[in-house]
Amino acid sequence: MEKRITLPLTEELAKTLKAGDSVLLTGVIYTSRDAGHKRMCETLARGEELPFDPKDATIYYVGPTPAKPGQVIGSAGPTTSGRMDAYAPTMMSVGARGMIGKGARLPEVIDAMKKYNGVYFGAIGGAGALLAKQIKRCEMIAYEDLGAEALRKLYVEDMPLVVIIDSEGNNLYETGRADYLKNKKN
Repeated sequence: MEKRITLPLTEELAKTLKAGDSVLLTGVIYTSRDAGHKRMCETLARGEELPFDPKDATIYYVGPTPAKPGQVIGSAGPTTSGRMDAYAPTMMSVGARGMIGKGARLPEVIDAMKKYNGVYFGAIGGAGALLAKQIKRCEMIAYEDLGAEALRKLYVEDMPLVVIIDSEGNNLYETGRADYLKNKKN
């Protein structure tokens, strides 16, 4: 079932999303990869505030390429989410609720998702140019010295995603594989 959702990703909204749902996401998201996440977690460890309000935020694991003239952003395909697994529970503990990326997540991240009602969205790898068309605004927020891994604020319209892991810990990578194997036997 395809759902149109508008951010922020509140706890109530997160609870309505189920593993396997196709969504068209509209609203503000933030970009960061491992270097940016490390810096954010170090900031939190020092008792300092993040350069954005993480409450109900969705973070896209992406290192976009530079924009060409007339473009908002360059290619913006997802990076492997496992590189953020060491940082995701901390980010969720301060209010971040949504994550966009590709690939499996560690059990500790899934446990944090259940505790904080987080949602992991999957974006299609290799489709960075297509995904970039859904990005309507891009603003540098912090960590410009990290280049592609800088923290950016994006406004997206109808970004096509799939709920991979929902707030109850249901995991499409597991259920999808089980369904495939069940159907293969029939």
